Amino acid sequence: MIRSLILFISFSILLCGCSLFGGDKNARGPVADGLTPKALYELAEDKFSSGSIEQGIEQLEVILAAYPGSKYAIQARLDIAYNLFKRKKYNRAILELNEFIERYPAIPSTPYAYYLRAVIAEEKSASILDKIITDSAQRDVQSVHDSYSYFSLLIDTFPNSKYSEEASKKLVVLKNILARHEFYIALYYTNNGSHIAAINRSKYIIEHYPNSPIVADGLHLIAHNYDAINAEELAEDARTVLYTSYPQYSPNYKIDR
Repeated sequence: MIRSLILFISFSILLCGCSLFGGDKNARGPVADGLTPKALYELAEDKFSSGSIEQGIEQLEVILAAYPGSKYAIQARLDIAYNLFKRKKYNRAILELNEFIERYPAIPSTPYAYYLRAVIAEEKSASILDKIITDSAQRDVQSVHDSYSYFSLLIDTFPNSKYSEEASKKLVVLKNILARHEFYIALYYTNNGSHIAAINRSKYIIEHYPNSPIVADGLHLIAHNYDAINAEELAEDARTVLYTSYPQYSPNYKIDR
């Protein structure tokens, strides 16, 4: 009797073990409702087409849960990130792409993941203040820094990618935004009488963004601040460089003080 009971318990444990450790490869649970990953993906596309973004994302998440190793799961991760981006859920979208890049560091769609991550970070820098602050350089530029870093990583990691040329163009735009941001800080210091800080910030622009259009304003601001501290010779040197390099220059900014 005892021996029979032990055998029964052992057999029950064996059956449970098969279930727990994937004995039935086709057992996906109720989450997939018996649908193939292709069918689930098509359902998600239908949701997106009808404007039901959240429901579409949920459908893609079913693929990840039920068929994590399928090719549809790879595409689902990218589609989730893209549709979160469309919903302006930038942080979640970037997290999804970070996970994608870590999981799939060198598959054909990885360069796109790098590119999309950079685009999202760039878009994130635009805010609700757009209608008030039209120059993105006057906003918080942390996302611009992030985007610059992401585009640079794309070029460094996949230099021959079809996205690399566009990324290089984006870097020029982002550099100019960062340069203007530095100029606004220098102008702020100038207006508050912090002339040495303004000079140093303007020099930073010239050293780090030498091809930016804002360099001329930076040189002009350096001369102004040297004048303010009675460093006339240094002010004249700055003006010499300014008008030698930009003979038609006229200021594109105003000083409050």
